[in-house]
Order: sequence, then structure tokens, then C-alpha cells
Amino acid sequence: MIIDDPAHVRQQYLTEDNLETRRSVWHPTADGRDPTTVALDAIVDERPLRVLEVGPGTGGFAARVAVALPGVRLTAIDQSTRFVELTRARGIDAREGDVQELPFGDEAFDVVAALWMLYHVPDVARALGEVRRVLRPGGLFVAATNGDAHLADLRVEAGGAPVVSRFSTQNGEQQLREHFDEVTRVDLQPRAVFADSSVAQAYLQSSGEDVTWRVPPFDEPRQYDGQATVFLAR
Repeated sequence: MIIDDPAHVRQQYLTEDNLETRRSVWHPTADGRDPTTVALDAIVDERPLRVLEVGPGTGGFAARVAVALPGVRLTAIDQSTRFVELTRARGIDAREGDVQELPFGDEAFDVVAALWMLYHVPDVARALGEVRRVLRPGGLFVAATNGDAHLADLRVEAGGAPVVSRFSTQNGEQQLREHFDEVTRVDLQPRAVFADSSVAQAYLQSSGEDVTWRVPPFDEPRQYDGQATVFLAR
């Protein structure tokens, strides 16, 4: 996926269609762990009063936070007008904005969450500096991302190559340690299940990459491994 070109990112998220195509195939790890639930549990354990999610997508995770933490002051910010609309429709205070220049004062939040979005950001260091600025001292940053091995088998079979991104399982911890004193991680292997090869083909094409994907035909469900990490930083 071309994950760091701003024009490509804007085109990808004009609507929710591409995102939902990709989300639809994912299942928890073999032992039942789901990366978003790992992230949610970390936030709930913090018992925050003020939470910011950057890049909320359609607002599903923010809605889970709101249910798990009644009375929390929850804010979401996204560059996609459509995603802001969808998140607002769930009753969340959502607004347009850029994680590289957050429109909030210093120490405004107890928790900031960024799930599967930092690899889209042109200047990750600047974004992390902004997250650190708006977090109170000792506040928690929850960042989820994918790794180089994420669906690598499928991508290679279909004529592509593994994704190497600017914020990943492999390089995310080092970048976080430049801004935060304490970084822990939970590494997970979620599973993608495709009903047949046409579903896998649609998944790969949804990313809009300059690749002519050719998924080998199959007509029974097939599973491929993902690679995800939830980073917790203070």
C-alpha cells in the first residue's frame, strides 16, 4: 500500500468503502485476542477523564470507548470530512484536523489513541511530538499498527511485495522512545479469512496501489496471517 502519500491517503478515505472492505475479513488471534480490544482495555484501565482519538475512521472504536467509560470527555479528529461526519453520527465530538498540528492546548488529555493511522502521516516525528504535547504528564498514548509481515504471504502470491511502512511493528518502538520515557508493546497475529479468491482480490485492490494484483484462484475459505502491535507509551 502507498501509505505515506497525502494525495493517495485523501483519495482512500473520501468514503468508508475501502476501509470497510479491508476490515471485513479480520478475525482475532488463534487465542482469541483482538488488537482493538487490547487497545480499549489499556484505555479503560487508565480511567481517564479526557480522551483524544486521532484518525477515528468511521468512529467504531471511539463509540466503544464512550460505552466503556460513561462520562468521559471524548474527542476525535480526522482529516477526512466523511469520517468526521460518521463519527459525529455516533454522538462523538469529532472535528477535522491534522495530528501533525493538533488544535488543542498543552496537557489537554489523559489518553491519546492512534489506531492504524501513523503510517499514513508524512512527518511521524512531528505527530508524536504533538501527541506528547497534548498529553498530561504521565498520560497514556495508545498506538496500533501493522508489521512488515502483515498479509505478506498473500501479497507475494498475488504479485506484490510486503509493505514496509514508516511506523510499524518493526520501527515504531524506536520512534516512540524519542518522545516518551516508557514504551511497552503487545505483539499479535490476527487472521484474515477470505471466502474465496475474489474477496482476496477485492481486498488487495481496495488499497489503490500501483500493482496489478492476480490472486491465485481458490473457492473455499483461506486464512492468511496478519501482524499487528499495540504500543503503550508514557
